[in-house]
Amino acid sequence: MMFNRGFKFTCSAFCFLVILSSCHSRKAVMKGEPGEIVQPQASIADKYSQMMSVNKSDIQNGRLYAFIDQWYGTPYKFGGLDKDGIDCSGLVLLLEQQVYGITLPRVTSQQVTVIKREYEEDLKEGDLVFFDFDGKQFSHVGVYLQNGYIVHASSTKGVMIVPLHGGMYKYFSRCGSVVDTLTTSAQAQ
Repeated sequence: MMFNRGFKFTCSAFCFLVILSSCHSRKAVMKGEPGEIVQPQASIADKYSQMMSVNKSDIQNGRLYAFIDQWYGTPYKFGGLDKDGIDCSGLVLLLEQQVYGITLPRVTSQQVTVIKREYEEDLKEGDLVFFDFDGKQFSHVGVYLQNGYIVHASSTKGVMIVPLHGGMYKYFSRCGSVVDTLTTSAQAQ
């Protein structure tokens, strides 16, 4: 009887540790410092290369894709800024800050004022893409990734990756790279 009870405890403890470790291994880890390009985890590179139809070797910014992986599927919440819910400008604010070390204004209408307009064909990873929903100018924002894909906080599906030229494109308004506001301020003086 004692052997059986000890065996059940050992099996239960082992199963608990396996479950705990498997949950931990699924979470992407952001390595390096903001602005630093680090190699992505192999599983992250596989996942996002398939999602965006690019070669695995094209997924080079480990911090960016680890950030996306941590937030992917987070529900939309107007004014939200945490895993319970986040809005589009909040997602862009945190992404630019944590991945690139860039501080942006909190709201979309102000974020559009800190970009240098670009043509769509000149978009680079990390550039901002704005949309006019519900007849409101610059009411939605996402971040360009590559191969025509953006990441954004959808009001219906949460944080997700979509093609720029998909259903949202009819609302496309403007895009561009974030201007280094500190350099711009210093040059103006």
